[in-house]
Amino acid sequence: MYFGSNIKLLRKRRKRSQEDVAQAVNIKRSSLSGYELGTSEPNFETLLAFSEYFKISTDKLLKLDLNRVSEMYMSQLEKGFDIDITGSKLRVLATTVNSENEENIELVPVKAKAGYTTGFSDPDFIKVLPTFQLPFLTKNRKYRTFQISGDSMPPVSDKSWVTGEFVQNWELIKNGYPYIVVTQDDGVVFKVVYNQMHKNQTLLLCSTNPEYKPYEIHVNEVVEMWKFVNYISSEMPEPNLSRDHLGNSVMELQKELIEIKNTLRDKQ
Repeated sequence: MYFGSNIKLLRKRRKRSQEDVAQAVNIKRSSLSGYELGTSEPNFETLLAFSEYFKISTDKLLKLDLNRVSEMYMSQLEKGFDIDITGSKLRVLATTVNSENEENIELVPVKAKAGYTTGFSDPDFIKVLPTFQLPFLTKNRKYRTFQISGDSMPPVSDKSWVTGEFVQNWELIKNGYPYIVVTQDDGVVFKVVYNQMHKNQTLLLCSTNPEYKPYEIHVNEVVEMWKFVNYISSEMPEPNLSRDHLGNSVMELQKELIEIKNTLRDKQ
């Protein structure tokens, strides 16, 4: 548990004395000293008071070593952007079931994608989407199918239907794996994702088409994550191993360049 070292760090970053913070959370200064030294622990009411004072969740105050996170991550926390990436707070997911009470796979066509970013949690919006079943998928998991547009993710072609599995815990995002990312500003995008949330609270989104440059989005912009499962297309992809290999190499180089830029930025 990192509570003592965390509140000491946060207090010093705010340039507050132990007396200042003790008065703010309505405890004795000696009690705060004990917490910071690790010789005593707060009760639940006091823990909530610290969480409210620093604007950081109790879970992070207890379990995340803030002395080891990046400066950018700390800055975001101190500005009040304490994002739940673990899924410990239930993400609201509107869904539908068939006559046998089995989860449907809802279809989100291109025409519905624009409305999905605002209607994704609205049961009335979700229930009018077309539905179907894929019997070969694992039971007791939630799937949704999105129609993608554009040529940024070959061999998945324009107007293909991409099925994803709902990701509750964003810490489980697998680097270099394709995901359907639902964002507030860009809508529904299908990209290869690299998880940078513990470093600077961002995701790096890459295309398999090297003509499209990778870009970062802040986790604040993300509303849903769906892990790629399969896709359905009316087009047969053309085999071109050399092109695919080159595309992957370019994507890796672009990713490494962004990571180098982030490292240099953090050191400034």
